[in-house]
Amino acid sequence: MIQVKEPLAVLNIKSWAEEDRPREKFLIKGASSLSDAELIAILIGSGTPTMSAVDLSKLILKSSDNDLNKIAKLTIKDLTKFKGMGEAKAISIAAALELGRRRNYSIIEEKPKLKSSKMMYQYLAPQFLDLLHEECWLLMLDSQLQPIKKVQISKGGVMGTVVDVKIILKHAIENLCQSIVLYHNHPSGNLLPSNKDIKLTDQLRDASKLIEVTLIDHLIFTNNGYYSFTDGVAYTN
Repeated sequence: MIQVKEPLAVLNIKSWAEEDRPREKFLIKGASSLSDAELIAILIGSGTPTMSAVDLSKLILKSSDNDLNKIAKLTIKDLTKFKGMGEAKAISIAAALELGRRRNYSIIEEKPKLKSSKMMYQYLAPQFLDLLHEECWLLMLDSQLQPIKKVQISKGGVMGTVVDVKIILKHAIENLCQSIVLYHNHPSGNLLPSNKDIKLTDQLRDASKLIEVTLIDHLIFTNNGYYSFTDGVAYTN
């Protein structure tokens, strides 16, 4: 029977310096073989005189309940509070998480037909992931319910943002769209619309009819789901 020997490096992996193991494992066994701590250790590059990069990564993970979504919400200032985490290392982690977020968004079909609130949510939600302030956006669609363009209408703080209906109509006219979807996020996690949200929706629905544009929906996003004004329902993940 033919026996296949493993590479010598694999057999001797325990003899390597701990801070070097993640890189070697990545090369030999592939990215999927690494734990979250080992992947973060690669981004960090080095630890401290008393703590390896892997141990430092484990400490960061533990502080966030081993939840990568919670780590993604940490600011550069939060990350640099850990001993051995300078600004450059913190930026590396933040940049990697941002790339992952953008990848999730880019793999969605480029121009799908958005026939339901669920499809709209899946198409639009990634841009709000981990956002700590409120933003309001407008999505413009053609006659086939395919996206033409999306633009930011306003940006505010944790508790709200100001939206001007005239600005929304201006964008709709300039882009010759057939229909529009207004959407914004609630960083607080509250899925229910406020009185201001309801008033804005009614105003925009009436105003858009004057320029023969249909307001298909107004969506409120949180990390846990969304609310659809058209459906009149809050959906949770």
